[in-house]
Amino acid sequence: MADEKKKISLGGLDSAAEEKGSFIKTVWQLVKFLVVSGLVTIIQLVLANVLPLVFDRVTTTLPAFLQGIFNPNFIFDPATSEGAEQISKYVVDSATGNLGGIIENGVVVGGIVTWGYLLPFFLSNLIANIYGFYQNKKTTFKSDAPWYNFAIYIVLMIALILFSTWFQGWLVGVIAKAPWEWLNGLARTIAGLAAGFVQMVVLFPMEKFVLLKEKKKDEETAA
Repeated sequence: MADEKKKISLGGLDSAAEEKGSFIKTVWQLVKFLVVSGLVTIIQLVLANVLPLVFDRVTTTLPAFLQGIFNPNFIFDPATSEGAEQISKYVVDSATGNLGGIIENGVVVGGIVTWGYLLPFFLSNLIANIYGFYQNKKTTFKSDAPWYNFAIYIVLMIALILFSTWFQGWLVGVIAKAPWEWLNGLARTIAGLAAGFVQMVVLFPMEKFVLLKEKKKDEETAA
């Protein structure tokens, strides 16, 4: 009976996968990683839809080094109602300092994106993925990685988040052009799922082979 319980436990499944060889072990780790990624996505989507209620009021503009990345003409489409609404909330006219960029010939002129747009995406992504890092360290890879690997992970995540935030904004603009109103309402959620998939593709090999390498069996025996 004890052996049967061990087989259906997570530890028993880990041992069984390891006995099948490195390929099966990697596949099993990928399955566990996908489960954790699903939890990360749920946390991220909840925060991404809740945090705008707090940060939409923030009208401080992004610093110069981020303004080139988050160009309002790249991430918002003034030709759509969704894009025009976002511009009215998240873009400040650099000449007047007023909220809502000036649109001329379908282009935002002299507009700067605010922290109110970036922070909900950034914080929801970062908080969710910090949870994912520790959960993967504990259950997916069973790693004893040093503390500084977490610092490396944070730097990597900041770069990924900046890219995925830009990508989400661009994708929301694309979806907003669709003729189906129900799809427009799901734009933020769909963009969040797509960005999460991109991050997963990058993070799994980075965590498995670099940041959360599993401790060698011979090192455990020696210890």
